[in-house]
Amino acid sequence: MGDGPSGEAEPTAPSKERRRARRLEFAALIAIAILLAILLRLFVVQAFSIPSASMVPTLLPGDRILVCRACILVDDIDHGDVIVFEGRDGDSPDRGLVAGALHWLGETLGVAEPPHEDFVKRVVGLPGDTVEIDRSGQLIVNGRAVDEPYLLQPVPRQGFAPTTVPDGMLFVLGDNRGNSGDSRCGPPECTGLVPLDKVIGVTFLRVWPPSRLGVLG
Repeated sequence: MGDGPSGEAEPTAPSKERRRARRLEFAALIAIAILLAILLRLFVVQAFSIPSASMVPTLLPGDRILVCRACILVDDIDHGDVIVFEGRDGDSPDRGLVAGALHWLGETLGVAEPPHEDFVKRVVGLPGDTVEIDRSGQLIVNGRAVDEPYLLQPVPRQGFAPTTVPDGMLFVLGDNRGNSGDSRCGPPECTGLVPLDKVIGVTFLRVWPPSRLGVLG
């Protein structure tokens, strides 16, 4: 009695309510996980892949690094920091309100391409610093030679005239000085000077491949 056409008992109302409640709980957990992922990526830590050889030997093409976004909120950027920063904005299509919001969500979760290219370089000059490279390839900041044990050897013997870093800007160089489009020249060939508000964060850990796992900075 109470069996359906198949001979099995129909679910009671309480069991249907329990299943509905479990589905709602599962959906809520997914929503919370997505929200936490967004908050983590926006304000705390973000992963990046190294696309070029400009930071060899510190970073090789294909390395995966973690970048501390929160660090630039609580501490100043310093000489020697390896930073990730936004390049020039590209031409963004008009996607409309809903499609634009979905694309932003995809960018935040790392599944959609941003309208700009991100770069990774080493900070050698802060606002007000005078940066130069002599004919031997030696970096000189504010009249003092800088020891750079991280550079790919041999260092190209290419000089760079003394330049004072403007307010709100950073002077950055690649560790592979012979193959890096950095602050020594301007767009589109190089990054040029980097506005402070374009800095995404400071790298602190190389996580891939496992054989190169290590702290950066």
